[in-house]
Amino acid sequence: MNENAVNCLSARDKMRSYLKHPGSFVLMLLVMLAALVTFAVLIFLIIYILVNGLPYMKPSLFSLHYTSENASVIPALVNTVVMTLLSLLIAVPFGIFSAVFLVEYAGRGNKFIDVIRLTTETLSGIPSIVYGLFGMLFFVNALHWGFSILAGAFTLSIMILPLIMRTTEEALKSVPDSYREGSFGLGAGKLRTVFKIVLPSAVPGILAGVILAIGRIVGETAALIYTAGTVAQIPKNAFGSGRTLAVHMYMLSSEGLYMNQAYATAVILLILVVVINTLSGMIAKRLTKK
Repeated sequence: MNENAVNCLSARDKMRSYLKHPGSFVLMLLVMLAALVTFAVLIFLIIYILVNGLPYMKPSLFSLHYTSENASVIPALVNTVVMTLLSLLIAVPFGIFSAVFLVEYAGRGNKFIDVIRLTTETLSGIPSIVYGLFGMLFFVNALHWGFSILAGAFTLSIMILPLIMRTTEEALKSVPDSYREGSFGLGAGKLRTVFKIVLPSAVPGILAGVILAIGRIVGETAALIYTAGTVAQIPKNAFGSGRTLAVHMYMLSSEGLYMNQAYATAVILLILVVVINTLSGMIAKRLTKK
């Protein structure tokens, strides 16, 4: 009996079991309906963005310098990449090392650890506009950085830090204890076990958190308007002001004069997110094979 026949028989058996229990059958239908609705909404959004944005993907949109005539996205695209790299450079080391401490070094039942976890969960639920106001008061005004890429990156790093911590913590917990015990049995120390055995095994889960963090960085607007500013140019240094793609799209749509260019920017933003997710998935698979 081939594999297809086995799968057909198992599907029939599952359907019979569902029919015997009406409640299970109803729940199965609801789950399938929810999955179909979610998939349909995603496809609708993608098609809507492409239909409204692709016709306006003109060469002038990719000019190196922004003007009121071309509404170029190149400065915003460069600023988005720079903002993402800076934010990850700040937040990822702190998030991973904090999760390593919570999982590998902190003792169970420690009240201090409970306070850290409660604080992390609280930070993850704060609206982005609050982060933006904090960034403006502290980084922009108190530290005198002004509206700058650096102020925006530090603000975003605080926003994504709880996400990276929680996903890394769950990824470390998913590593079997037998890996640690085997490493200890071969004479490896705690630090060597963590960095040579545990962390490499948890890389796919850690990358999943980083991907989610990138998505939040790329799509953020409120926090960046108050910290990085809305200047539509590539800054000369980290203390210069600049807008990202999401802020660029918001500014174009709020002005009401560049709605077509705003839809075209949405297409570019969509392509950027897909490319980042694809590359991250490929990297995760290669690291898992190794």
